[in-house]
Amino acid sequence: MDLQDQLKNLFPDHEPSEDKPSKEKKSDIWLQDDPIICKYEKRKGKPTTILEGYNGADSDFKKLAKEIKTKLSVGGSFKNDQIIIQGDYRDKIMDILKEKGFSVKRVGG
Repeated sequence: MDLQDQLKNLFPDHEPSEDKPSKEKKSDIWLQDDPIICKYEKRKGKPTTILEGYNGADSDFKKLAKEIKTKLSVGGSFKNDQIIIQGDYRDKIMDILKEKGFSVKRVGG
C-alpha cells in the first residue's frame, strides 16, 4: 500500500488536484535594465566587494544581499544603497546575479 492509497483511505471525499508545482522559481526581485556595478575595494586593509547601481526597491536589494551572504557564507551589510560583502567574491557574486537574470559590470582590479 503506497502513500496515495493510504491518503484515499483516510480522506475518501478528497479529490486530488492534477496541478503539478512548477520547478521554475520566479524571482520576486525586480530586474533592471542598467547593470549592477560589482567592484573591489580595500577598507581598513581588508578586501571588500561592493555592489551598487540597483534602482529598485530597497527591500528587494536587502533580500538580494541576504541571499548572497547566505549562499557565500560570509558577512556583509546594506548601507547607502550598496551591498558590502566581506572578502573578494566578485566572480562568485557575478555568477549568482547572472543566474537570477541581472546584468553585472565588473569594475576595478
